[in-house]
Amino acid sequence: IFGMFSELKFPVPWGHVAAKAWGPSGGHPVLCLHGWLDNANTFDKLIPLLPRDCYYVAMDFSGHGLSSHRPAGSPYHFLDYVSDVRRVAAALQWRRFTLMGHSMGGSVAGMFSFLYPEMVDKLILLENLGFLLAPEDTEAWLKSKRMVIDRLLSLEAKQQTPKARSPEAALQRLLEANRHLTAEGGAILLQRGATETPAGLVYNRDMRVRTQSRESFTVEQCVKLLQKIQDRVLIIVAQDGLLVPHKLDNRNHFVKALREAFESTLKEHIQLVEVPGSHFVHLNEPEVVSGIISNFLTAHNTRARL
Repeated sequence: IFGMFSELKFPVPWGHVAAKAWGPSGGHPVLCLHGWLDNANTFDKLIPLLPRDCYYVAMDFSGHGLSSHRPAGSPYHFLDYVSDVRRVAAALQWRRFTLMGHSMGGSVAGMFSFLYPEMVDKLILLENLGFLLAPEDTEAWLKSKRMVIDRLLSLEAKQQTPKARSPEAALQRLLEANRHLTAEGGAILLQRGATETPAGLVYNRDMRVRTQSRESFTVEQCVKLLQKIQDRVLIIVAQDGLLVPHKLDNRNHFVKALREAFESTLKEHIQLVEVPGSHFVHLNEPEVVSGIISNFLTAHNTRARL
């Protein structure tokens, strides 16, 4: 059955990057990237519905799922996640492949595509526009950078041992932090996101993941970059997700600006599709997006409209 998967482990200097794979290893390669604080299981429901002739590898970013945490003293720089992707591609000996990313994984996929456009044949972004935009306010930008350092040092000073919770409490905590997840989706993420100990379930994720330092762009830079990889991009936005312009507060004016840029400058070249559902539509109701993604994966000429 196509739902069957195998576990993979790629050595890196600080341990390993874990991944799971579906489909024939000789098939067209598709690398799947999960969101912030999630793990590779986020694709468990979607991948069995996609074309069977592809080889899907869903990796856990460092500090997430079953992958090693980064070395002591290191924050989680956004570019390090992009390096994780480059390392996995090298380990798999993939020269050209499709990238599919959800949420933060979409930002990583976007950045990878701009740095290594020759390695990416198609880019699929779920609930992400491929970028993190620069705050227009310099003070806000400085404050965010300062916070990364302060948070890291305060975490190190606390030296907390990870908290053990009952399975019910661990799931409850996950669902409270994520109103877009269903109980079933949460349980799927928890299978890979926590480890059983005698005291209870302990989350696998590295506490330092919250000290993420981001790379950001202006809207103009985003449009320029997207023009480099146009005709190969599918963006899926959920109507009750995190990116719907009319529901955003002012802080997210950049999403509006980007959407406007897509509509005006890149309309012919980027497929932007709105679907019903929440931020985790690919996990909660995968059949809502699986047909759109399958068509895009199988289209030889991605200019073919959906």
